[in-house]
Amino acid sequence: MIRTPLRPLARILDARAKGENPDKIERDNIRQRHETMRDRTRIRAEGRLLMLGVMFFLGFSTIGLRMGVIAQSEPAEPRTSLAGAQIVAQRADIVDRKGRVLATNLETHSLYAQPRHMIDPKGAADKLVAIFPDLDHARLIKDFTGDRKFLWIKKRISPEQKQAVHDIGDPGLLFGPREMRLYPNGRLAAHVLGGAGFGREGVHAAEVIGVAGVEKYFDDRLRDPAQGDKPLQLSIDLTIQSAIERVLYGGMRLMNAKGAAAILMDVHTGEVIAIASLPDFDPNDRPRPPTSGDPSDSPLFNRAVQGVYELGSTFKIFATAQALELGLVSTSSIIDTGQPLRVGGYSINEFERKNYGKLDVSSIIMKSSNRGTGRIALMIGPKRQKEFLGALGMFEATPLEIVEAKGGKPLIPQRWTDLSAVTISYGHGISNTPMHLAAGYAAIANGGYTIKPTLIKQDGPQYGPRIMRENVARASRDMLRRVVSDPDGTANFGEVPGYGVAGKTGTADKPKPSGGYYDDKVINTFASMFPVDNPKYVLIVTLDEPVETSGKKPRRTAGWTSVPVAAEIIQRIAPLMGLRPKIEPQPTTGITLTSN
Repeated sequence: MIRTPLRPLARILDARAKGENPDKIERDNIRQRHETMRDRTRIRAEGRLLMLGVMFFLGFSTIGLRMGVIAQSEPAEPRTSLAGAQIVAQRADIVDRKGRVLATNLETHSLYAQPRHMIDPKGAADKLVAIFPDLDHARLIKDFTGDRKFLWIKKRISPEQKQAVHDIGDPGLLFGPREMRLYPNGRLAAHVLGGAGFGREGVHAAEVIGVAGVEKYFDDRLRDPAQGDKPLQLSIDLTIQSAIERVLYGGMRLMNAKGAAAILMDVHTGEVIAIASLPDFDPNDRPRPPTSGDPSDSPLFNRAVQGVYELGSTFKIFATAQALELGLVSTSSIIDTGQPLRVGGYSINEFERKNYGKLDVSSIIMKSSNRGTGRIALMIGPKRQKEFLGALGMFEATPLEIVEAKGGKPLIPQRWTDLSAVTISYGHGISNTPMHLAAGYAAIANGGYTIKPTLIKQDGPQYGPRIMRENVARASRDMLRRVVSDPDGTANFGEVPGYGVAGKTGTADKPKPSGGYYDDKVINTFASMFPVDNPKYVLIVTLDEPVETSGKKPRRTAGWTSVPVAAEIIQRIAPLMGLRPKIEPQPTTGITLTSN
């Protein structure tokens, strides 16, 4: 920078020649220099202040934007930022109602490769295929000799397999620690547990997440570090579950059925003590979901909560119970079932064109009369019938704590006409899951209170709103008891000595995917409760396409298929549940009393 002299010689000489004071020139130059320096300093300060203002603006804008994002996001528990800490957090165990382990964690290893560090890629591939026969030998050689830097070989291996790979001795084959989900009981309660898999994965850790069943429904709870030492306790009883699955499998094979389902529920708490669906699978090796065909053909399909079926005559007790509650009939009221019944241009007929004539209401249930139930439904009317079934929860998916339950949405008619009321009264024209039916029968068994099915162990009764009076529920149980105890009842094969079984059969034609019904395929259901004098449990047994072939002609009704299976289940599990048999007094015909 060139600075102007404070006392320039030319101006000094000129000022002296003119008689002016030369010191004034120096003072003016000093003033001008100071003004220039002040202007330069002010400009520099203003620039710095502007830069600082811009920085503060950007900083506060960033903070405000971040606060807005946080305010709109879901609240989350603070987690440590250490690498891998979130992944290695252990998943909580799942236990049954008595504390027995249903699902736990197992420490294992993964196997991966770094091809660039391999000494003998082809030899390693040969030995790996010998250890893991499911590996593709040609693909391994291609990957090992290509440009890949990293390759997963197996996500989970056993200790024996790890040792065998270790013995190969190739430095390019490496192991990573893993925690896998283990189901020590194999297939037992497979549809309840669902299964788990890996989410985010790293070399040294993998995140275990639920993929179905309670594992997925309670995924956040099971992964919560604060709950890590507290197992999730279900209402399932492992012993009862095992017994029911064994009997149900035998019954399915004996009755030549395509599939089967069974539900055992506590009528006071709504606890599901056991729930089975066949065919099933092993959650330790969960199969892939089907990409084509009928979903019900897959072992992953849960018939108890996803299977939406017309449940047939099991619905008849709801019509008679509502009529009793409304005071329209009594159990002894006579209804003429022999007269033709035409509704909406359609004739309502009995099974195999039978004619029962005049029956009281109790006998209508015992003999399973379509016409009798239809006439009762017309007394009730479509509007009141719809309200009653809605209060029983027949129009919404059950709130059971497995993700599959959401798929069990009932199918109901768009227009609830007189014809709809009649057909629905005997279980046609409306489709529900066996779990819906279990909840409905529980209301009859517990004295008239609605309940919600649950897979979580409860501390006591969990009653909902009352839907029928106690005396109506008792009368309905008595009618259901006749179905089993009377020789003419449709479920007389369901009697279990000492345990007073009551129930109702249901045989419904199976619908075709293209519309209409099969002539030789049915869905059979037996809805029961026991012991009838003080009901504690409801048992639902459903068979898909059963046929009993011991006689001259094939028999497909529920009385010949589902009922014997249910009776065998009750006979097997009742003692296991601590229910003491009640010996009913026998007639003393032929015995003469004498006195001493």
